Amino acid sequence: MELRYNVLTGEWVIVSGATQRRPVQPGQSECPICPGGLELPGDYDLVSFENRFPSLSREAEEVEDLSPVLRRAAARGVCEVVVYTSKHEGALPEMETAQVEKLVHMWCDRMRELSSLSFVEYVFIFENRGKEVGASLPHPHGQIYAFPFLPPRVKAKVEAAAAFGEEHGRCPVCAVLEEERARGERIILEGKHFVALVPFYARFPYEVHIYPVRHVDNLMYFSFEERAEFARMLKTVTAAYDRLFDEPFPYMMMFFPAPLRVASPFFHFHVEFDPPKRDKDKLKWMASVETGTGAFINPVPPEEAAARLAACVKEVQDEVQGAR
Repeated sequence: MELRYNVLTGEWVIVSGATQRRPVQPGQSECPICPGGLELPGDYDLVSFENRFPSLSREAEEVEDLSPVLRRAAARGVCEVVVYTSKHEGALPEMETAQVEKLVHMWCDRMRELSSLSFVEYVFIFENRGKEVGASLPHPHGQIYAFPFLPPRVKAKVEAAAAFGEEHGRCPVCAVLEEERARGERIILEGKHFVALVPFYARFPYEVHIYPVRHVDNLMYFSFEERAEFARMLKTVTAAYDRLFDEPFPYMMMFFPAPLRVASPFFHFHVEFDPPKRDKDKLKWMASVETGTGAFINPVPPEEAAARLAACVKEVQDEVQGAR
């Protein structure tokens, strides 16, 4: 396990053979994160623990560069698994709202603790749902990576926010919110504290972003009222995804807080959902152009995707109201 530096791009690559040993799609009887599995208690509500097959480790061994070109560093960091519920079946949209609220509180607690580690530069919370995006376990769970460096896309976001702020004197997300709320055509769900929308610049066909209305750079600074609404919004958005094609909808859910060691006054916390589906039976493959250049091609206009998802959100909300 080590970091290797790409002198062509200025990026660090994590090399870790441990990830090859992770269990892949086991049945419920072999599920390592069901109650009693691994070192988990016989019963639990929700739980977080360090990954047994990590990409980064607190005890990573120091390594030396092999040459000025072949540069290496210790892969020192933390990889945690966050198990949302003891129930093997189901997913975030099917969980009780109170359970999702507890999950938000856990995320905030883990963010605060991991951010305090001196060797950590960035804390990244994410969930891969569905085998289409490489989820190795069907049991509802997510992960947290505490990186010893600033990941490239995060660095690009920080730089873009700083450039926009210098030019316009305000945060780009705050500006986007003002513009989108005035137009309304890409918003799928709006609350007092958060807005969910398909961004004008969506890279994926049914990409959704969640933006806090208040300018805040990290979820650990959410008020209790904001945490409760955030939980409801995550549940509603993911339920709308499932309604879109009437099946469990795969996605990559990613939380973007500000970096820990870089002053970023114009950075605004946000959530991105990047789903791999472009239709019920069609995946959006990441082929040469997108993988090689980072230039994405979106086959579904964001306005069309927003209209479909907004209709699904309304169906979910009507169903909830009818059940009361």
